[in-house]
Amino acid sequence: MKSAKSAFVTAVALPIVLGIFISLAAMAVPSVMDAQAPLSHPPKARYSVKDLGTLGGSFAEPGGVSNTEWVEGWSLLYGDAITHAFLWHDGVMRDLGTLGGPNSSTVFRPNDLGDAGGYSEIIPTADPNGEDFCGFGDNLVCRAFYWHNGRMIAQPTLGGPNSAGFGINDRGELAGTAENKIIEPTCAGTGEVLQYKPVIWIGGHTYQLPTLPGDPVGVVFAINNQGQAVGNSGQCGAGFASVQEHAVVWQNGKAIDIGSLGSTINNNPEDINCRGDVTGFANLAGDETFHAYLWRKGVMTDLGTLPGDIHSVGQALNCQGQVVGRTSDADFNGVGFVWENGVMSDLNTLIPEDSPLFISDANGINDLGQIVAVGVTSTGEGHACLLTPIANDPFDARPAARESVPRPQIALPERVRRMAQQPRWHVTSH
Repeated sequence: MKSAKSAFVTAVALPIVLGIFISLAAMAVPSVMDAQAPLSHPPKARYSVKDLGTLGGSFAEPGGVSNTEWVEGWSLLYGDAITHAFLWHDGVMRDLGTLGGPNSSTVFRPNDLGDAGGYSEIIPTADPNGEDFCGFGDNLVCRAFYWHNGRMIAQPTLGGPNSAGFGINDRGELAGTAENKIIEPTCAGTGEVLQYKPVIWIGGHTYQLPTLPGDPVGVVFAINNQGQAVGNSGQCGAGFASVQEHAVVWQNGKAIDIGSLGSTINNNPEDINCRGDVTGFANLAGDETFHAYLWRKGVMTDLGTLPGDIHSVGQALNCQGQVVGRTSDADFNGVGFVWENGVMSDLNTLIPEDSPLFISDANGINDLGQIVAVGVTSTGEGHACLLTPIANDPFDARPAARESVPRPQIALPERVRRMAQQPRWHVTSH
């Protein structure tokens, strides 16, 4: 399946949607730093980098990091044929296994207790409607799970076969989506059959949230400790391929449309912080490109891109309002960024020059400023990595970024490319 994934509804938007979901962007770092002219007085690095590795396969993507340094995500296993959710803490990456089927994933942040939410195929059971709800490519029934005290606990649906879990808060409330038994007409031709509704699981009970008037389906992606939640409401395919797609904040039991950057499609919120601020990405007017945004107190601000790029995605933000994500050029060659105080910076210019990893995507950030990202090795593998601020000095006193770092490309194995191109919050395979 986070962070996202799927054919779009128009020929113009198809490359946009596929490109936004390239978490790895087919990059590696064969001597990236060798291609950069040495500086006479290289600026001091702002972040240290720790390689968290994989579960044995060639690609791992972290979903988020808690304030207590728990990292969750998904990784290919040895052979690159199976995907499992993982939790990393204190130097150990733990394979969370599955609910009985072959694949599982988790793609948002864990809470400070080390609990996580995600989705897993259950004991190999073919979907009765032929759906590939969780996008693993084998059309098996998939369920949301809540990981707690070393156990993966399946969460109930709304009567249909499938569900998927995403973000979790410190109160143990899990955001997600669940199918009911109603055949949804707007799903025709999408690969989906049944309605799926925005839900919150609390103590193993499913609570359905409202969609906007006229919208039959929805998904909740993240929830903060105040119970504010963020996600999508729209026609079948909400979150990545709906005809009309709305970015929504749920507050006090009500769904609030937070607007767009000029288009009625591809409006995708990704995260909500403790202040109720939201980041995500949305198409600009004309649907030629999409940009990361920050929504705060009813105002949606376009965060733009790095120079030379035309696309960007906001994937997470912390209580300080720092946003991390990905910015890319017209060919979707991109890098992970951090945005703060109105400035977007390439993370590769803020880490040590001799780092063996090239930061191709930034997926999560905690309130301490630690960032989890995909780091590409010199052999083309994608590893989960953790960036930690070296000094907690004010923004204005921090060292300047280095010059931009070249973006080399490398051909990836097809299985790895397919997994990397899926959005981190994908709900279907089309």
